[in-house]
Amino acid sequence: MKYLSTRGGAPAREFCDILLGGLAPDGGLYLPEAYPRVSRVELDAWRALPYAELALAVLSKFIGDIPREELRTIVARTYTAQAYRHCRPGRDAAEITPLTTLEPGLHLLELSNGPTLAFKDMAMQLLGNLFEHVLEQRGETLNILGATSGDTGSSAEYAMRGKQRLKVFMLSPHGLMSEFQRAQMYSLPDANIFNIAVRGMFDDCQDIVKAVAGDAAFKARHRIGAVNSINWARVAAQVVYYFKGYFAASRDNGEEVAFAVPSGNFGNICAGHIARMMGLPVARLVLATNENDVLDEFFRSGVYRPRGAAETRVTSSPSMDISKASNFERFAFDLAGRDAATVRRWWSQVDAGGGFDLRGTPYLARLAEYRFVSGSSSHADRLATIRAAWRDYGVLIDPHTADGLKVALAERESSVPMVVLETAQPVKFAATIREALGREPPRPAELEGLEALPQRVEVMEADAAAVKAYVAARA
Repeated sequence: MKYLSTRGGAPAREFCDILLGGLAPDGGLYLPEAYPRVSRVELDAWRALPYAELALAVLSKFIGDIPREELRTIVARTYTAQAYRHCRPGRDAAEITPLTTLEPGLHLLELSNGPTLAFKDMAMQLLGNLFEHVLEQRGETLNILGATSGDTGSSAEYAMRGKQRLKVFMLSPHGLMSEFQRAQMYSLPDANIFNIAVRGMFDDCQDIVKAVAGDAAFKARHRIGAVNSINWARVAAQVVYYFKGYFAASRDNGEEVAFAVPSGNFGNICAGHIARMMGLPVARLVLATNENDVLDEFFRSGVYRPRGAAETRVTSSPSMDISKASNFERFAFDLAGRDAATVRRWWSQVDAGGGFDLRGTPYLARLAEYRFVSGSSSHADRLATIRAAWRDYGVLIDPHTADGLKVALAERESSVPMVVLETAQPVKFAATIREALGREPPRPAELEGLEALPQRVEVMEADAAAVKAYVAARA
């Protein structure tokens, strides 16, 4: 399996090379030269596999340069019941991603049972173990530079903390994450973890990461890698739970299932798109945004119009306060018929502060073939959905999952099972839960008093040069 850049200006590379590199040198994102196809025979064989074995089966389609038995050891070490023990009462932690049925045909796929109580753990724990394996094999070190709107940062830091060959430099928007999210990240005492709070929005943080990644000399000199979903390994790991969710929600492999996905940076739902391209019987992918509705606008109109940081709204589902979705370029590459010249043309407009309009072009008709639908959710919507889920189903959900459930209910088809991807546990957004229900969300005992721990963070302006200087002094 070789990988190419969405912008066509980078040589084809193998998995371990793009794992360590992150962004392609031409500024594009890596994708497989062709998506592997999964046969009905394979689907039938995979249906009963435990999660780690399913992960091995799926990831083996994408990873050709790690021997299968070594990969088996890595995934077995990653997906354990102990690591994903924070599931709801009565659920089996060994399932890793248990399915909660709200009512017949409507389900939640639990993805937030890992160490940081967010779906990002599903991929990030694997990424940490892959990094460790490949760096050890090559005798190399790596400095991770990432950006987070809330959950990616803590998931990355918990996955990489204490690893001898890795340092993590994580950018976050100053003061805009929940108190719990900040405490998870900033309280880690590990010497290889560095937190930088940027005065700005998540998009400012993301732009800095891309600017640093685009400086080939700096990137090579300081061995800069990525953990954001621009890193293909993150997306590949997320493909696995679409297969697991499909098997859990369907009776046989002749059925179709729909997935509703709260979407900010388009990484989570991009994995669903790739699972469908591999042959998973996905009826529709339901994309849910919050008030920052750039992606909803695109799928409704064909106009992609990223907003500047000044236009990005601060909401009660803060991990989705994103107006420039990095992973959207991967989908656009497929939409363009894998024509890198078209993607370069579109993203030259995006990078110049504009967007692109597919109305009146063949691409708009092609968009319908990918079977996306979308919708948005407001603060009032998510409060109402949290209340309804608690009242009607006895299930407590976080604000981002509420956005997904709200749009799922609006787009649900009675004949097709709907699986809503759960993104985080409610304790991470306790203020919104208190507003919706007048009660405190439960938290794992080991996280009691988290917010009172000492915190380490450097506050900086949104300045790529300053961040480069900070990293260079500590790498």
